[in-house]
Amino acid sequence: MKDLTQNNETLATRRRAAMARGVGVMTDHFAAHAENATVTDVEGNRLIDFAAGIAVVNTGHRHPRVIEAVRAQLDAFTHTCHQVLPYENYVRLAERLNDKVPGDFAKKTIFVTTGAEACENAVKIARAATGRNAVIAFTGAFHGRTFMGMTLTGKVVPYKKGFGAMMPDVFHAPFPCPLHGVTTDDSFAALDKLFKADLDPARVAAIVFEPVQGEGGFYPAPTDFVARIRALCDAHGIVMIADEVQTGFARAGRLFAMEHHGIAADLTTMAKGLGGGFPIAAVTGRAEIMDAAEPGGLGGTYGGNPLGIAAGLAVMDVIEDEDLCARAETLGAKLRDRLAALQPRVPEMADIRGPGFMVAAEFIGTDGTPDAAMTNRIRQEALARGLLLLTCGVHGNVIRFLAPITIPDDQFAQALDILDDAILAARA
Repeated sequence: MKDLTQNNETLATRRRAAMARGVGVMTDHFAAHAENATVTDVEGNRLIDFAAGIAVVNTGHRHPRVIEAVRAQLDAFTHTCHQVLPYENYVRLAERLNDKVPGDFAKKTIFVTTGAEACENAVKIARAATGRNAVIAFTGAFHGRTFMGMTLTGKVVPYKKGFGAMMPDVFHAPFPCPLHGVTTDDSFAALDKLFKADLDPARVAAIVFEPVQGEGGFYPAPTDFVARIRALCDAHGIVMIADEVQTGFARAGRLFAMEHHGIAADLTTMAKGLGGGFPIAAVTGRAEIMDAAEPGGLGGTYGGNPLGIAAGLAVMDVIEDEDLCARAETLGAKLRDRLAALQPRVPEMADIRGPGFMVAAEFIGTDGTPDAAMTNRIRQEALARGLLLLTCGVHGNVIRFLAPITIPDDQFAQALDILDDAILAARA
């Protein structure tokens, strides 16, 4: 007999009573099962997943090869703490990342558990390597919810509000956004003013940026911007950190988004798509920089957990064997074309952007201001029709599309039909 207490409404009531309200939840659909790009909730409702756990399951929910690899690791051992008893597959995944992360130089890797930890450790490593303290990040950035992570993050609400003073010696410059009138020249003019008024570049340990901003609105970094950051870092001995937590592992049509620019960062942070649904994160970078920290200065009890490592190795295999970088380009082009075809009927759709299958649409009202209300209506209309979407952006006026790259073609076509209907319904 069906348990009537296990429905979305009763579970939502229990959640509100038991959980801190600071853990925001976008829907009241409680997941019961997931397979590839389909999630079924506790009431049997099926959703086409265009969120992928926020770019985590690029290889789809429960990819058979990922599950097989994790199951085999479960049968061997689940935890020793690598710092106590090391294991070979940790070393093997490090070797693969050292080979694949952009940069024609010797590299080394550490594993941690979350993207925020990866960013924190990248800053630690940069400070150890340079003997400097200051860090520069950009407006609209998202680098995590730990204290250094949220300090680097370039958005106050909800990430910084109410949490008191941020970490010292972190500075922000404008991120290029042509739609909102910010060019690469504007970004560097602001950096020049920063260096003249507040910060000696000789005090800067690192510059941290996302090749495509995630929470900030899916704004791709222009290649001239990336090149000028590289030149600035080289001129002043600053460590260049690319945060590829959301952009990595085929999402942007390359294994790493920095490959679009032909420019290598000194350190690269990653998480999300690496684990295919299992928690794992990493920092990979120049060997001499990575070796700056003393033994024991890096790590963590769960860092590089064997299950996450096994999943990561399987994810790398799946991306290569199923050519998911090329598929991301194909799916992204189809999505951008479909949105562009709808654009004449939806003047509020001010921009369609993003490399590979990291696509976004931004909505601006007839008065020229960001239209967060319409954006949220689209999300709600889509959800009511069985399509799970995410919003993002400093103003909350961007729909981001993050379906698994493994989504079947017929399901993808169905999702695009739902998307059309949802966008048009939101205008009515």
